[in-house]
Amino acid sequence: MAFSDPAAHITTLYVARQCRDLPYAREIIRRSGLPVSLIDDDRCPEFNGGFPGSLKEGKRSLLLTRNRGRFFKPCPGTSEYLCCGYHVLNIGMNCPMDCVYCILQAYLNTPWLSFFVNIEDLFAELDQELRSPSPRLFRIGTGEFTDSLALDRLTGLSRRLIEYVRHTDNAVLELKTKSAVIDNLRDADHGGRTIVAWSLNSPQVAAREELRTASLEQRMAAAARCAEWGYRLAFHFDPVIWHQGWKEGYRHTIRQLFRTVPGDRIVWISLGALRFIPRLKAIAAERFPGSRIFYEEFISGLDGKSRYFRSQRVEMYTFIVNELQRYVSDRTCLYFCMESDAVWREVFGFAPGDRGGLPAMLDDALAGVPGNL
Repeated sequence: MAFSDPAAHITTLYVARQCRDLPYAREIIRRSGLPVSLIDDDRCPEFNGGFPGSLKEGKRSLLLTRNRGRFFKPCPGTSEYLCCGYHVLNIGMNCPMDCVYCILQAYLNTPWLSFFVNIEDLFAELDQELRSPSPRLFRIGTGEFTDSLALDRLTGLSRRLIEYVRHTDNAVLELKTKSAVIDNLRDADHGGRTIVAWSLNSPQVAAREELRTASLEQRMAAAARCAEWGYRLAFHFDPVIWHQGWKEGYRHTIRQLFRTVPGDRIVWISLGALRFIPRLKAIAAERFPGSRIFYEEFISGLDGKSRYFRSQRVEMYTFIVNELQRYVSDRTCLYFCMESDAVWREVFGFAPGDRGGLPAMLDDALAGVPGNL
C-alpha cells in the first residue's frame, strides 16, 4: 500500500519530560492529535519482543526528545570511494516507511522514531558554522538518518529550514524523500536555495521493497508541483537493484519521470548500486522473508560493505546513464554515490578529479540550473 503521508502510520507520541514544555514540542503535540506518553529523560519507550522484531511496533511510535550531540556534520562517507562532500543536518532518527534495504535497520539499535525538538540549538549551530568566513558552498541534507519530509505534516520543520537557508549566502538545502508530503513547501520563501529530491527505483522494487512509501507516480507528481513553485529538483536512483526485468523497469521509471517533470529544473541525479553492511542481510531476512534482493552474488567492497561485482555494477550504470542521457538537460549533473574512479571512467569516460572533483561538479550544476542562487 502506498503512503503519500507516512506520518499517518504513527499511532503513539512519546515525549521526554525535559522537552514537554518546549514551545516546538507543544506545537507538534497539538498538531498531531495523538495520545501522549511522557517518559523520563533517561528512559526509552519499551516494546514487546527484542530487536529487530520490535521495529514493527516501533515504527508506529514517535519520540520527541533532545539531541545531545551535534546536529551538523560532514557526510560519513568512506575514504575508499568518492563522496560528494555534502553535510548532514541530523533532525531525527529512523523513519515510518519500511524499505527492505534500509541500512538504518542495522545502523541504529532503537526501533522507535526520534525527532529532535531543541531546534534553537540546531539553528545556533548552523549560525556558527555558516556565518564563519568560508569560500565554500555548503550543500546540506536532512535525509541521512531519517526521511526529510516523512514527518513534516507533524513537525513543519521544512518551512523553518527553507526560510533560514534563504537568508544565507553560502548554503543550499536538499530535502530528500520517498513521500509526497509537500504542503508546507507551497508559498515558502525559498529563494532558489532549497532543492527538493526524491529517491526513485524501478516499479518492481518500489512496489515490493519500499513499504509505506508514496508510489512512483505520487512522487513524480509532487516533484512537478514543486517545480511549479519554483524549486529546483534532484533525483536519486539509489539503491539500483538487480532483478528480473531490471532494464525495462528502470527505463519505464526514467521515461515516466521526464514525461512528468521539467528536465531543466533538475540539478543533479545520482546513482548508487545496492550495498550493505553484513548485519543488514540477517535483519532483513528475518523481517522480510519474501524478499530476494540479498541473495544475488556479492563481494566485500573496500569499505567492508557487500556490493555487486564491478562488472555487474558497470552494466547497470551504463544502461541507466544511457537512458538518462536521452532526456536529461546538459546542465544536470549525473554522478555516482560512493563509487571508485575506475567505475567512473568505465561508465562516463572520466573521473571527477579530471573536472575539479565531485563537489565542484555539483556546485557547477547549481550555477547552471535556473534559480536565485
